[in-house]
Amino acid sequence: MGQAVQPSMFESEYGNVFESNTDWNRIPTPEGDLYEWDHHSTYIQELPIFQDFSTEVGSIQGISGARALAVLGDSVTTDHISPAGSIPPSGPAGAYLMLHDVEQAEFNSFGARRGNHEAMMRGTFANIRLRNKLLPGSEGGVTAYLPSGAGSAEEGEPMSIYDAAMRYQEERTALVILGGKEYGTGSSRDWAAKGTSLLGVKAVIVESFERIHRSNLVMMGVLPLQFKDGENAEELGLTGYEVFDIDGVDDNLQPQQDVTVRARDAAGNEKTFSAIVRINSAVEIKYYRNGGILQSVIRDMVQKQPA
Repeated sequence: MGQAVQPSMFESEYGNVFESNTDWNRIPTPEGDLYEWDHHSTYIQELPIFQDFSTEVGSIQGISGARALAVLGDSVTTDHISPAGSIPPSGPAGAYLMLHDVEQAEFNSFGARRGNHEAMMRGTFANIRLRNKLLPGSEGGVTAYLPSGAGSAEEGEPMSIYDAAMRYQEERTALVILGGKEYGTGSSRDWAAKGTSLLGVKAVIVESFERIHRSNLVMMGVLPLQFKDGENAEELGLTGYEVFDIDGVDDNLQPQQDVTVRARDAAGNEKTFSAIVRINSAVEIKYYRNGGILQSVIRDMVQKQPA
């Protein structure tokens, strides 16, 4: 190594690094201290969480009148939640790209378009192997949209999970996910939590979490709740067609406390059960109160600025 590796080699390769690549230097670049967002780009867009951003920390918001966006089984992976592979032209993400004049041959993959939340939101819960019990026998990123008063699969309108989530957002309806054991297994994929949050999901209620995905949910402002031992959606008789209220989600929220979940069906019958708040520390409470870690970091930076 002492004979073969010489300082001159690095000097010749990197000494002129900013001028030597003519192809790179021909790419037009804006000037200034702030990035200029290109609203026509299908690869990178500004996350909506920073639009109308307040530097003040708000209060923890309660969760009531929520609908289930998906009812899932055991071992749902981060790839089920946020696939990184090819973008199907028949799905919401493919339709979005074609609307923006992107040819199918140029779709690339969800992994390559992770800088654009518009594409990634449309790809959340869009794995072709996802099985949502709200639509029995279905496979893929679909659900039953449940208008006010609906309480069964027959009354639900089948559509993509993304389209249903956007309808719920227009109606200001909070969303929950119901799941089984080992929710969020697999690789640590941050968009599995980001996409969940951007779709309007406020709580994920499951039997157990993969540890990193649980943490990622908190850091995106989504409340992870765990059924008590021996309980799950099936044992409790939950169908996912109920309306959900979660009592105890307020400024007094503490790590690993119990909260009460009330599920009310279309006939007015109510099932009540306790769930464990899987926010595990005081700093995670801080992230959750801020709406996520990104908002928390920005507010901390602003507070440390000299007056």
